[in-house]
Amino acid sequence: MIIERSRQIHLDFHTSELIPDVGSRFDKRQFQDALKLGRVNLINLFAKCHHGWSYYPTAAGSVHPTLSLDLLGEQIEACHEIGVKAPIYYTVGWSVHDAAEHPEWCIHDREGAIVALNWDAAAPSDAPRPYTSWQFMCPSGGYLALMLAQTEELCAQYEVDGLWYDICNLAPVCFCETCRGGMGAEGVDLDDDAAVLAYSARKWKHFQAETTRIVHARHPDATLYYNGTTTLYDARRNLEYGMHAFNTKQDLEDLPTTWGGYDKFPLRARIFHNTGKPLVGMSGKFHTSWGEFGGFKYGDALTYEAASMAASGASCNFGDQLHPLGEMDLETYRLVGEAFAYVEQIEEYGVGARPVSNLGLWLSGEQPDDEGVCRMLLETQQEFVVVGPEDDLSGCAVIILPGARCLSEAQAAKLTAYVRSGGRLLVLGESALDAAGDRFLLDVGAVYVGPARTDVDFTVVRDAGNGSALGRGLVSSPFLNYEACLRCEPEDGTEALAAVREAYFSRTYGAFCSHRNTPPRPDDAAHPAALRKGNVVFLAHRLGRLYFQLGARVHRVLFANALALLHTAPMVATEMPSAGRLSLLHQPDHGRYVAHLLYAPALERGECLVIEDMPPLFDVPLRIRVPEEIQRAFLVPSGEELELSRADGAVHVSVPKVQRHQAVAFEVEGGAR
Repeated sequence: MIIERSRQIHLDFHTSELIPDVGSRFDKRQFQDALKLGRVNLINLFAKCHHGWSYYPTAAGSVHPTLSLDLLGEQIEACHEIGVKAPIYYTVGWSVHDAAEHPEWCIHDREGAIVALNWDAAAPSDAPRPYTSWQFMCPSGGYLALMLAQTEELCAQYEVDGLWYDICNLAPVCFCETCRGGMGAEGVDLDDDAAVLAYSARKWKHFQAETTRIVHARHPDATLYYNGTTTLYDARRNLEYGMHAFNTKQDLEDLPTTWGGYDKFPLRARIFHNTGKPLVGMSGKFHTSWGEFGGFKYGDALTYEAASMAASGASCNFGDQLHPLGEMDLETYRLVGEAFAYVEQIEEYGVGARPVSNLGLWLSGEQPDDEGVCRMLLETQQEFVVVGPEDDLSGCAVIILPGARCLSEAQAAKLTAYVRSGGRLLVLGESALDAAGDRFLLDVGAVYVGPARTDVDFTVVRDAGNGSALGRGLVSSPFLNYEACLRCEPEDGTEALAAVREAYFSRTYGAFCSHRNTPPRPDDAAHPAALRKGNVVFLAHRLGRLYFQLGARVHRVLFANALALLHTAPMVATEMPSAGRLSLLHQPDHGRYVAHLLYAPALERGECLVIEDMPPLFDVPLRIRVPEEIQRAFLVPSGEELELSRADGAVHVSVPKVQRHQAVAFEVEGGAR
């Protein structure tokens, strides 16, 4: 079994040919001192960068024109001398030199133009160049031959710990001459987008299979990772095509300061834990993102990020960029070392473990719905796992369908059987509709009538604020939904939990009122906002999408209240402010469960999110329900024992202080002391 190291660096080295004396200040001792200072046990090192240059003696490729040493070889030797693993980085999808020398190797669109990201071929040479500005390369034909030849070279010349191939993106699809010939040979209709995308998946998998064959022929224990195959919610459809199958680990690249915040990683971790392969959380030491020389996060922010990775069962990786002269920045590794010193204390209680929960989230494949529901769960400290059509659902007390249409007839039948066997469903928005949007595939206690008639509507929860379970913490007035819900007619025996007030009309040039939206009608509509039939609660709005887009607290409270009607015995629970995060990991080999609590609100600073203020929380309640008998609980890393109490089928402890991160280990009967 391949064991993934816990404290990693991804050392970018995308270096222009215009910079002289590349690598001239590399010093093995200084390089090793930096890694020791940072407490690093794995570092990804560059064989070839996005500029298209190689940093080792290559006969197949092109060595950087101002490099005069085997930089990669010396770095690998320096790492191995001190017991640090050194996987090799190789760019695939972007390569400036190769694109210039062989434009036929680039990805082309249907009209024959080269496909590029933020790149203008007609721009004058002195025009500012945008961030991440590259032409896309196609892994076929002569370019494929080059990459395979260089992979052969690397495997022959070095002791290879792994290969890390970058920019392996299923889209954009390609219509270069090689791809046109390949699709023609397979009978692919070039006007059929789905067939072309499927061909692209086969082309990429051929590249992955060939590189895997070459690497493992000489280095059978080497890791392999193809970056781009674990991204979500774009045209790549990675999960559908199983593009991550050749990875021996799953690196989850997230730069939370500028790439969508700190709540993307927990969902991706729960998705890719299901592949059964080690996880690595990837962030950066930068204030913004990749390629930022001189940008820094402080050590306390890096520590929070590293702890959040470990809390999801992942190894920790921070991106850095080596100066072109080859000298490591020791301040970077001092700051990283702060974070990794803490990781060393907690890693055996997190890294490699899997989240466990009796609450399941069924993915819709639509980012706003899925991530919006995920955010509401995280902000209310609800631990969850991701489940899908191939999974055994019997371990879930409740499953959430997040709002977008996502079910086939067979999948709906599986969920129906789950409910009949005692399972519970929280269904949002259009999740129960068939793909055509004509009828409900699940019994939600209502008949589908049709789509909304106005652009917005309003929810009214009966007895809100007066003790009703659904209305707890909500206003009694009609509250705005920025997108109106579908219309359905409740069946006999179905309990209506909340009503809809429609707007008088949609806001248009022909009919409008005031600045933003039309007010509600005074009477309830015939279609409800919330229903319950037995073990199924149906909320007619796509609350996940609404929350993803605008983050209204009333929508999160409504969602949480509806979930509480069904999810009456969560495996783990606490009460923290909305910036608090909770996860529960199971380590059966150690006879324990570990609850991780995190608290450090992310603050918006210009275009970036910053972790800076870390106020403490005191006497935080924590409850856990697991099948085994809990023998004792203690704080990690201090080892301080906590007093146990038992009530309502749960074990209760009080966590004295949560500031940034605190783990609590629960040893169960038979666990090691």
